[in-house]
Amino acid sequence: MEGAGEDPYLGSKIAVARVKGFQGDDLSDPYTIAACVKHFAAYGFAESGRDYNTSDIGTSTLYNMVLPPFKAAAEAGIATFMNSFNDLNGIPATGDKFLQRDILKGEWEFDGLVVSDWGSIGEMIAHGYAKDGKHAAELAINAGSDMDMESYLYVAHLKNLVEEGKVSESNIDDAVARILRLKFKMGLFDDPYKYCNEEKEKELLGHQDHHDTVLDMAKKSIVLLKNEGGLLPLKVGQNIALIGPLADDKNSPLGSWRLKAEDNSAISVLEGMQKYQGEEFKSYQGVRLVEGGLPSFPFEVKINETDKSGMDEAVDQAKSANVVVMVVGEYGYQTGEGRSRAHLDLPGLQRELIEKVLEVNKNVVLVNMSGRPLVLTWADEKIPTILQAWHLGSQSGNAIAQVLYGDYNPSGKLPMSFPRSIGQVPIYYNHKATGRPNDIGNDLVFWSHYSDESNDPLYHFGHGLSYTTFEYSDLSVDKDITTGNIHVEANVKNTGNYDGEEVIQLYVRDRVASVARPVKELKGFHKVMIPKGGTTNILFELTEKELGFYNNQGQFVVESGDFDVWISGSSEGGLKGSFIK
Repeated sequence: MEGAGEDPYLGSKIAVARVKGFQGDDLSDPYTIAACVKHFAAYGFAESGRDYNTSDIGTSTLYNMVLPPFKAAAEAGIATFMNSFNDLNGIPATGDKFLQRDILKGEWEFDGLVVSDWGSIGEMIAHGYAKDGKHAAELAINAGSDMDMESYLYVAHLKNLVEEGKVSESNIDDAVARILRLKFKMGLFDDPYKYCNEEKEKELLGHQDHHDTVLDMAKKSIVLLKNEGGLLPLKVGQNIALIGPLADDKNSPLGSWRLKAEDNSAISVLEGMQKYQGEEFKSYQGVRLVEGGLPSFPFEVKINETDKSGMDEAVDQAKSANVVVMVVGEYGYQTGEGRSRAHLDLPGLQRELIEKVLEVNKNVVLVNMSGRPLVLTWADEKIPTILQAWHLGSQSGNAIAQVLYGDYNPSGKLPMSFPRSIGQVPIYYNHKATGRPNDIGNDLVFWSHYSDESNDPLYHFGHGLSYTTFEYSDLSVDKDITTGNIHVEANVKNTGNYDGEEVIQLYVRDRVASVARPVKELKGFHKVMIPKGGTTNILFELTEKELGFYNNQGQFVVESGDFDVWISGSSEGGLKGSFIK
C-alpha cells in the first residue's frame, strides 16, 4: 500500500505524476507542498517480505528495477529524498555514501535535501555499523544525509565532530545550504506561517471538489478480477444480501497512513449501496474481523479467530437473496509499515463465513479490501465474481457501489501480480527466463518450476476486466528510417454491450543482450474510452530510452539485435510481433 507496484516503468510514471501533483510549477505557491521520494534505496526488497529487514540484491536489479523511479523523480524536480531503514551490501542506507553522494548528489546532480527516515541515524548502531550516537552522526553527515529526523544526534554531536576534524565544514555547509535553499523556494523566509492559514483551512478542508476528485480516483482504482456469469453489474431492485465484517466499516477504507483523517469518517459500502437499495437496506457482519473494538494507531490489530456470533444470521440472509455481496479483506491498520504477514490468506474467520454462505447461495460477489495482494486462489475457484477494492479512502463506499451497479464501468488494472500461493513470493511478471525456462519441451522434471504449484500468478500484472469486452487486431511494427524509432500500432474494438475504458499496454523483450533481460517489460500504456461497437487505433513509439537498459556499472546502453513486442490488455498474452534494432 506504500508502493506503486512491481514495475519500474510504471513506478517512474507514477513518481513523476506525484511530483507534479504535489509541487506544481512554483514551490512558493501556498497551494503546493515540497514532495519527498522515499525510501532510498531498495527498501521494498526486504528479505522474507519482512519490513525493515536487510536487502540483498545484485547491481542489475539495483540499476534497472530499484533506481529508475527515483531518478525519474529527481529529473522531475523533487524537492527532497528520504533514505531508508534497510542496509544494502551491508551498509545502512542512511550511511551509504555510494547512494547519497555518488549517485544522487553526484551523477544525478540532485540539489535538494536528503532527510533521514524516522530515527534511522541512531539505528545504525543496532545495524552494527556505528559504534555509538556520535559515530552514527559522523557516518550519516559524511555519507550525504542532510537532515536528522528524530535521532537528535546532529544536534548533540556535529559541532564536536567538526572541531575534531572528523566532519568537514564543507559537508555541514552543503547540508545547511540545501535546507535553506528549499525554505527560500517555499517562501518561508518571507512568511514562516504561510501554510498555517486558518481561513483557508476552513474554506478548503472537506471541499466538495476534493470529495469529487477522491471519488473519481477511487472508482478508477477498483479492479474487476473476475465476473463469470455476469453477476455484475447489479440491478436496482434485486434481492441483495450484504454480508461481511467490512461491509459497514467506515474506518478500514481510510487505510494505515491516514494522516489526520477522523476515525470512522469514510463512506461504508452499506452507505454507498443504500443510495441504490434504500435507507432500510442493511448489512450483516457475519463475523467480527478484529477483537477488542476498533484499533487506533499505532496499536497491533488483533484478528478475531474465535467469535462466530452473527454468522448464522448472515447465512440465513444469504439463503433468500438473488445475489450476495460479501465485503472481506484486511483491516486498515493490518497493512502498511511494520505490518508484514507470513500468511496472505483472508484473516480470521472470513473464509469459514464465505464457505457457509456458498453452501446456501452460489451467486456471490466478493469485494476484497486489502493493502496488498492476498492469496485468493480458493476464492477464485469457488466464487464467480471478485472485485479488488484496496483501501480507497473517504469515498470508498460510494465508489464501490457505483461500480457494483454499473454507474461506473471498472477500468482499473493490477500494478502487481497476485500469487496463487505464498511460496511463489516474490512473484513478478518481468522475471528472467533462466537457463531452464518452462518451454523446454517434453522434459517433465528438469526445468525451473514447483512440483506442487504453477509458475504463473493467479492474476497477472496489468490484469483487470470490464463489463464490456475488447478485441485486439491488426498489429503492425515499422521502423522510422529517419529517426530509427519503432512504431507499433494495433486496433482495439469494443465487442461488448457497454461503453468502456481500456488500458492498452505495450511490452517488449530484448532477446539477446550483454546482461540477460526480462521475459517482458512494460514500455508504454494508453487509457482510452471506446464506445460499444467502436474501434480505436493505438500507436506507440519506441525510442532508445525504452529499448536500452543499465549495465552492471550503472551505464545506460542501447544494443542492437532482435526484439519481441506485444500489445495487450495485460502482461499475459496479447498480439505479438518482432523487430530488429
